[in-house]
Amino acid sequence: MHAHQKEDYLIKKVQPFDVRKVKKIDGLLLSLKDCGFQGRNLGIALDILEKMVLDNNCLTVLTLSGALVPAGMGKLISVLMEYELIDILISTGANITHDLVDAASNVGHYLGSPNVDDDELFKYRINRIYDIFLPEENYDKADLKLLEIIQSAFKEKNIHITPSEFLEKIGNQLSVDSILSMAAKKKIPIFVPAFSDSELALKLLKYDFYEGYNFQFDILGDVKKFGDLVRKYNEYGTIIIGGGVPRNWAQQIFPMLDQFDKITKMGYNYSVRIHTAMEYDGGLSGSTFSEAKSWGKYTLESKHISVWCDATIALPILITGLFQRLKII
Repeated sequence: MHAHQKEDYLIKKVQPFDVRKVKKIDGLLLSLKDCGFQGRNLGIALDILEKMVLDNNCLTVLTLSGALVPAGMGKLISVLMEYELIDILISTGANITHDLVDAASNVGHYLGSPNVDDDELFKYRINRIYDIFLPEENYDKADLKLLEIIQSAFKEKNIHITPSEFLEKIGNQLSVDSILSMAAKKKIPIFVPAFSDSELALKLLKYDFYEGYNFQFDILGDVKKFGDLVRKYNEYGTIIIGGGVPRNWAQQIFPMLDQFDKITKMGYNYSVRIHTAMEYDGGLSGSTFSEAKSWGKYTLESKHISVWCDATIALPILITGLFQRLKII
């Protein structure tokens, strides 16, 4: 290992944050790059994100876990799609379900509190997501809307389809602004790897029982579809919110392609990750990019940064800064 000299460690001084010089979020993030801890990481994240979205040869993949849509982040995701800053969305089923709830109820979630009597909430059929309330009747509105769409979109009751094709059909039938409708409009595929782990899937079982709809989902078909999209590009980037199944489903595509194609361009070139998990328990949500390199999921020269922060704080700041830097707003 190369021995460093003292001066190798003392190259650039901290630039104390001067609030008087900050006029925009972009400037805030630029200033934070000269400070420490997660503020600096957030500033670096904007630089990487800018390179990612401006690279026309880069396939940009957003992975979404956690209850982001109930917390009010759904519009942010649909605006990223509107301006075609992401090419693919990989999400938990829950976020897509909550997007449908918002579409059916003109925003179906309410500001609540974690300091409540949950027994009483159950009595009133109010579901709690930390400090957000979702009344059961808004699930019912989404239920009726989904059934109406299915009756319109599917003439046969024995349906063989991939989850992404199914969600595109749902999005095409929605007239209100939402993640589903915007993705369908912009031809951005939504992949939900753990599709059965959602209220949306439970509704389909209900329609099977009461309406005779028999949905057979081709989950491996979506893996193949994702692989075909990856093959069309030379560079790749991820924006990872949280971790879990969406993160790994996005990352596993390169080890899969390596088994068939022996591709020379192995792994993602860029990544920005916002999470609160730790690496020490061996869980995927906290595992490092360095660990992922050992699997071929990221290139050895990849530009990446992890921001350890609540996504409802970091993501709006980061995307607002990006839009300002790109002069979209």
